[in-house]
Amino acid sequence: MSVLSGKKILLGISGGIAAYKTATLVRLFIKAGAHVQVIMTPASKDFITPLTLSTLSKNPVYSSFYNQDEENEKWNSHVELGLWADLMVIAPATANTLSKMANGICDNLLIATYLSAKCPVYFAPAMDLDMYIHPSTLESFHQLKLFGNTIIPAESGELASGLSGEGRMAEPENIVAFLEADLEKKLPLKGKKILITAGPTYEAIDPVRFIGNHSSGKMGFDIAQSAANLGASVVLVTGPTHLKIDSHLVKVVPVVSAQEMYEACHQYFTDVDVAIAAAAVADYKPKNVSLQKIKKEVNEFSIELEKTKDILASMGEIKKNQFLIGFALETENEIENAKLKIKKKNLDLIVLNSLQDEGAGFGKPTNKITFIDKNFREELMELKSKEAVADDILNKVVAHFFK
Repeated sequence: MSVLSGKKILLGISGGIAAYKTATLVRLFIKAGAHVQVIMTPASKDFITPLTLSTLSKNPVYSSFYNQDEENEKWNSHVELGLWADLMVIAPATANTLSKMANGICDNLLIATYLSAKCPVYFAPAMDLDMYIHPSTLESFHQLKLFGNTIIPAESGELASGLSGEGRMAEPENIVAFLEADLEKKLPLKGKKILITAGPTYEAIDPVRFIGNHSSGKMGFDIAQSAANLGASVVLVTGPTHLKIDSHLVKVVPVVSAQEMYEACHQYFTDVDVAIAAAAVADYKPKNVSLQKIKKEVNEFSIELEKTKDILASMGEIKKNQFLIGFALETENEIENAKLKIKKKNLDLIVLNSLQDEGAGFGKPTNKITFIDKNFREELMELKSKEAVADDILNKVVAHFFK
């Protein structure tokens, strides 16, 4: 999965011949999983049509402060557009547009939106070679870098003038690769390794039946996705679940039983920086497993159970510098039981779930948690989607490394 997946990209197009390449650029952004909104300068419409870009981006294309062709004129808010974006890319960025950006000459919707944007801004220059090296253009580059904007370097090659040299807009594939590389190196968990457990475990009774629970694995999978979004390399040890995850940063290790999960966790634990135990591991398993299906021959049937190995406690015993996070699902005396678990299992942080809270628990899209750290400081969170809860958990991880 691309680091651009889920990102809201504001693409600003100015009036240069390289504007024709933006159709490909929009397609590549969409293919990477991004949401794209296009703003065009009036001059750019001489090189590519708004209809083309609207069709490819699946969004309206804006080029003026209000839509003149509508019966009820509607103002296109540059403020809302600027706040919407996770990043803004101006490509092609002509000498004229670059000068306006550098000097705050706000005479079109693109520049107004640029001045309103709170997100990182990237620009891909496109012009003839003499214009590219002109002192005024170089001064625009310098000023925009001082503003915190990032230049996507122009390439050398054949230019529209017939000359050959520097000033050619970077090819769409190279713009996407540049953005991905730049965003990845800025991710707060880049270079960190995280072990995450997810889902239930199934403890066999016979070849057909098992002891299990209602965990879907969604919380653990959402945590894994959030960790990958922040640049971490993730090992996701998961019990049986229908869930899938699409990220080159996540290695999925499927297991079935608590013993298999124990072995997998200890295979990776010593090499990770963080371990997050979100799985609902069975506390007990049948002491004797029948090799054949048990026949329904009696009215009453007893199964002798024995404890499974405590995976979280075993990691707490051998941890060195790992940041260890556990989960507690309680129905009574929630805070007291969670604090006992922190001390008993040598945890740095626990995520407390209470089945008493509406919207929390197995098989639901939401969760309501309380964070309790090793110093017993409590932080009650509101009911949120599990994706948002996963982000909150990873924010705690980021805070640990950057405190």
